[in-house]
Amino acid sequence: MPAMHPLLDDAVHFAQAHETPWPRDPLAAPGPGETPWGVHHDDPPPFNRLRGPVHARGGASGVVWQHGKEIAAWGEPGRTELTFSVAKTYLALLAGVAQRDGLLPDEDEPVAARLPGIGFDDSAHNRAVTWAHLLTQTSEWEGTCFGLPDSVDRWRKVAQDPRPAAGPKGGARPLQAPGTYWEYNDVRINQLALALLHLFRRPLPEVFLERVLVPSGGGDDDFAWRGYDDAWTELPGVGRVQSVPGGTHWGAGVSIGARDQARIGQMLLDGGTRNGRRVVAAEWIAGMVSPCPIAPFYGRLLWLNRGGLAFPGASGSAFFMLGAGGHHVWIDPALDAVVVLRWLDPLHAAAAIRKVATALASG
Repeated sequence: MPAMHPLLDDAVHFAQAHETPWPRDPLAAPGPGETPWGVHHDDPPPFNRLRGPVHARGGASGVVWQHGKEIAAWGEPGRTELTFSVAKTYLALLAGVAQRDGLLPDEDEPVAARLPGIGFDDSAHNRAVTWAHLLTQTSEWEGTCFGLPDSVDRWRKVAQDPRPAAGPKGGARPLQAPGTYWEYNDVRINQLALALLHLFRRPLPEVFLERVLVPSGGGDDDFAWRGYDDAWTELPGVGRVQSVPGGTHWGAGVSIGARDQARIGQMLLDGGTRNGRRVVAAEWIAGMVSPCPIAPFYGRLLWLNRGGLAFPGASGSAFFMLGAGGHHVWIDPALDAVVVLRWLDPLHAAAAIRKVATALASG
């Protein structure tokens, strides 16, 4: 790797110096200056507990790629780490694979039309939910997925949502018509994962590894995508299969190395191809980075930076996969760059992004 530019060297040192305050051991009580590990602590009882496996983390780490080459790395970029809601974007990529295979020909089709009996045809409200609604987090799907009611994540406030909090987390927010209200809701994401499982009729970790990660040049590290302990379902003609969540809100989820995250990011930057191999249709990638009409800061399970407001320093064409605990996979077409920041204190993420962007723009 060539010597780093002084500005990039400064940005890397800044990221390393501002590690998330979560304990490194997920089962340890927070020490001085630390905050509780994980997202489940914010939920009302009895849902404020882990439901799937977790593992200890490393320190702050990451990589910077520009023009397809790695120009910086720090920490332990090869270490397989939990990545929380970065996995949401992986579900959108799987939906793109399904579309390419002809399993999902119309994203505006109601899910119930193709997949009856899994929670989308039990009410007139849910029968109106489409794949596009799920992918843009506007579904307003109502129900329980593997013991978790969607209401536990209603009124959820996340930092990148520019709207003010309007109610208590887990409160009884009145539902709106599908497609008319945006809400970050992990239970609905898990319901999307269940629907994709039934669509592929294969475990999603197998499909993702075979169709996305390996074609993107990754998969050599100990990639894993785990489900909750009780998240098992019967697939007719297949048998008992574990469904996986689109994050680590209640444990489980994706464990992956930083360089594999960068490889996936580079595939997105290259319009769905990697090393000349088509992974996802270019039209699907374009849809993923198109603003949701009622939430222009969001695409299809990707965070956008239209106007440069959400992530100052990054370009207006940049888009992000984000996960709790300080995980950022930043794809910036204007800089021809992919940046992976792991276990970065969210209070210092904006400054880190500015520093990296300044370094990359300076050449």
